[in-house]
Amino acid sequence: MESLAASKWTNSLLYLTLILSTVFLLHSQIATNLLVGHHPLRLKRSPDLPLRFRDDGTFKILQVADMHFGTGMVTRCRDVLPSEFDYCSDLNTTRFVRRMIELEKPDFIAFTGDNIFGSSTTDAAESLLRAFGPAMDSEIPWAAVLGNHDQESTMTREELMSFISLMDYSVSQVNPWADVPANYVELPKRRKIDGFGNYDLQVYGPPGSVLANDSVMHLYFLDSGDREVVQGRRTYGWIKESQLHWLRGVSKRNKEQIENLNHMAEVSRMPINPALAFFHIPIPEIPQLYYQKIVGQFQEGVACSLVNPGVLKTFVSMGDVKAVFMGHDHTNDFCGTLNDIWFCYGGGSGYHGYGKPGWPRRVRVISAELGKGEMSWRGVERIRTWKRLDDKGLFTKIDEQVLWELQQSS
Repeated sequence: MESLAASKWTNSLLYLTLILSTVFLLHSQIATNLLVGHHPLRLKRSPDLPLRFRDDGTFKILQVADMHFGTGMVTRCRDVLPSEFDYCSDLNTTRFVRRMIELEKPDFIAFTGDNIFGSSTTDAAESLLRAFGPAMDSEIPWAAVLGNHDQESTMTREELMSFISLMDYSVSQVNPWADVPANYVELPKRRKIDGFGNYDLQVYGPPGSVLANDSVMHLYFLDSGDREVVQGRRTYGWIKESQLHWLRGVSKRNKEQIENLNHMAEVSRMPINPALAFFHIPIPEIPQLYYQKIVGQFQEGVACSLVNPGVLKTFVSMGDVKAVFMGHDHTNDFCGTLNDIWFCYGGGSGYHGYGKPGWPRRVRVISAELGKGEMSWRGVERIRTWKRLDDKGLFTKIDEQVLWELQQSS
């Protein structure tokens, strides 16, 4: 009996040892090799923040519109010359964006929607990682809004923005956080506003300057939606009143901060912090620019919503938005003014998105410049823009123009 009991005890000990060894091995494997898709789980790499102007008083933004990224090498190009088609794929888009980052050396990259072409991929997360790969590799801060095609794959719009906000060097946000008391200990809830991807980014003065701790320019990002049905008619989405209400509040708060700083400052500052707005679908007033003087090309009808939510009226009342940057209509790349506010298309950058054979893909560059006082920098004095073409390695710079100068508006 004692021999039998000892044998049972030995077997139980061996069995327990086997279980513990298996659990330890699995834990080790999971802890070191846990995968999301094919990518090791790790912490997000964050950029140096806050966003700020350079020592020379400039801040450069690269706008990339309508990449329409699919799955990579096997995703073929659309609307290119026959001589370009055989070896053309999403990799041409990646190569172009990467070269533009290397050439222009921007301080910030803004992606204005239809970043991926949802119907051309069965894995939205993998396509996002590839589409934004050049931005992540550059270690430059970047942000994105959604277009009307991003959500057509395996992620909802909320999931897409959540994923984008967690990607390396992204400063994108799903939606603004609610204001809470300073002693509030629970996690704050996000504001209940329409869409996903509404947020305000502040750009500070140069390091070591009197403006180093002050915001001198704002970047407003808005979700213009995807598609809607209005009175039985299909149409494109639009920026809703809840978003505009939030934006008016942000603008008012920004102006109040400037007024307080100007009262307290020992040096002269600019009377306003200009703002730039970024979203995908153009507003219904854009077709009016067909009959006005523009810089660039108006080559296709404006695909906007049937609903006019009053975005232009809101921007005019706010007073700080000096220029707006859009995507959506790939072969429109012009800038035109409505009520003294410039509205600019990025022009299509992606080779899997529709285009025009022989008309190069392109990106837009925006450069803000600070005014220089006798002793220090003051505030944003000028905003310029131009475009770069993917024209057989020449990357021609075209349509350089001044969008806003302080003396013209003060």
